[in-house]
Amino acid sequence: MAIVKKLSPIAIGFILLLIFWQFAILIGGHQAALFPPPLKVGEALLAIISDGSLFAHIQISLFRFFSGYLAAVIVAIILGLLLGRSTLVWKVVDPIVQVLRPVSPIAWSPFIVLWFGIGNMPAIVIIFIAAFFPVLLSTVSAVKKVDKTFLRIASNFEMSPFETLRKIVLPASFPMIANGLHMALGSAWIFLVAGEMVGAQSGLGFLIIDARNSLSLDLVMACIVVIGVLGLALDKGIHYFESWVNRIWGGAK
Repeated sequence: MAIVKKLSPIAIGFILLLIFWQFAILIGGHQAALFPPPLKVGEALLAIISDGSLFAHIQISLFRFFSGYLAAVIVAIILGLLLGRSTLVWKVVDPIVQVLRPVSPIAWSPFIVLWFGIGNMPAIVIIFIAAFFPVLLSTVSAVKKVDKTFLRIASNFEMSPFETLRKIVLPASFPMIANGLHMALGSAWIFLVAGEMVGAQSGLGFLIIDARNSLSLDLVMACIVVIGVLGLALDKGIHYFESWVNRIWGGAK
């Protein structure tokens, strides 16, 4: 019991996952070539770590992810702040957003490849589309729910529209915007892999496709594990960023 108490919840979760994974293989009687056990996946993971290829693919994937995600967040927050303050314009734009939002970013891939070619840009554009709408909608909703008292105070102090957005609206709406950042992160990270399967010759998504084509399912599973761990790290990073911003704006102790 003392050892369990010292383990973090994350470590306990990973241990339980490994136990369930191995148990499922034993009960199901699956062949190692079709459903690789944890030990075999670990060996494949160590192999791509030792030859340096894994870190090269991670580096390019993270570059594509942050390029698309950060661009989407910046554009979506700016537009969301402006559209949230303009009810009439939002009534015109909202139907357009609701029509485009349900369309999977992958559905645009034929046009994206034609317009942007192959390489980094198709994946970046797909990630941008995946992250843009959750942040935009959460920002607009957050702005509309800002306490009117704050806006009257800004008017009494004769703040400019830009100062009102920067000093009043954005800090007050940030908690709801943060929810959009979390949703956009998960969506963008999922479509990163899909985006790298379209016109890319590097990255974690390409590594999965290449391993699948060579029937190296242990390597496929190793890449899946890496993608999951990186997704967890990115989610924790968003939590830390949210806490940091709240401390600056006095929203957290």
